[in-house]
Amino acid sequence: MALETGDPAPDFDLPGAGAETIRLADLKGHKVVLYFYPKDDTSGCTLEAQGFNGLLEAFSAADARVIGVSPDSVKSHDKFRTKYGLAFPLASDEAKTMLEAYGVWAEKSMYGRKYMGVERTTMLIDREGRIARIWPKVKVPGHADEVLQAARDLG
Repeated sequence: MALETGDPAPDFDLPGAGAETIRLADLKGHKVVLYFYPKDDTSGCTLEAQGFNGLLEAFSAADARVIGVSPDSVKSHDKFRTKYGLAFPLASDEAKTMLEAYGVWAEKSMYGRKYMGVERTTMLIDREGRIARIWPKVKVPGHADEVLQAARDLG
């Protein structure tokens, strides 16, 4: 079942880089940008992370918290954050339960081969914990700027 705008965002409790625990419930009262990406330290995912990281102060000024989510391990996230100086949390969902709850663990196809993976998606969650906007099948260039504008417009 795919999530839609206005739906309550499914709660989650995931390990993050730096031995932190990331819980949606802890962020109630703030806007939350959840961006789902396939794999640490790959070209598109790195550009996307750098885009959000470069606008982190502006997201903070808009009272929006940015969280990256992938099925990579905490150890992988730690290396990725350190290598690129990422200053926002990366949640690890190796079991893929949260990815499935958000409808982003999907069948993909490359060169005629079908496989399961993360569909690059971003969701903006409002202060009450409802999904305010969804960007499916994200194209990385300019994406972080577009999400920042939506977070500002959310008020």
